Amino acid sequence: MAKKKDTSAPQKMVTKKVVKKATSTKRVADTKKKTAIKKAAKNATAAKTAAKKKPITKKETAQLLADAIVHGILEVKGRNISILNLKSIQNRVCDYFIICQADSNTQVNAIAGSVEEMVKKATGERPYRKEGFQNAEWILIDYVTVVVHIFQSQIRNYYNLESLWADAEVKEIGFE
Repeated sequence: MAKKKDTSAPQKMVTKKVVKKATSTKRVADTKKKTAIKKAAKNATAAKTAAKKKPITKKETAQLLADAIVHGILEVKGRNISILNLKSIQNRVCDYFIICQADSNTQVNAIAGSVEEMVKKATGERPYRKEGFQNAEWILIDYVTVVVHIFQSQIRNYYNLESLWADAEVKEIGFE
């Protein structure tokens, strides 16, 4: 009878070599992962530092918001736009009042929808509060620093908000 060769010993050596190679590969992968994490953290820190250097101020935000609102009003042919700058008034409720008018309930609703859409696209902000959509005679959209009043013509003449804030600096767009 022929003797069988004992092949178990060489296999163990091969297995040990494969384990050592796998372990060293894992260490290299872990090192690369740590390096990538450190690099990402460094980039994030650099981005934060850059953001701290030139933040968007409240003044710029209110102005961007006001511009987006006027653009939204003009998109749907809102008329007689008045921008009341209330910044110089003590105890003001906001920085800007934007007042416009339309001829029908449908147009008042359309202007309000356009304003919300344009502001969302331009600044990403949503209104803090909005009122008047049921009757659509006077819709108020409050963005905290800017308040929008969208009136039907006869309602605007009746309430005459511009006279209530007569001390404000007024800029008029698209008056007939």
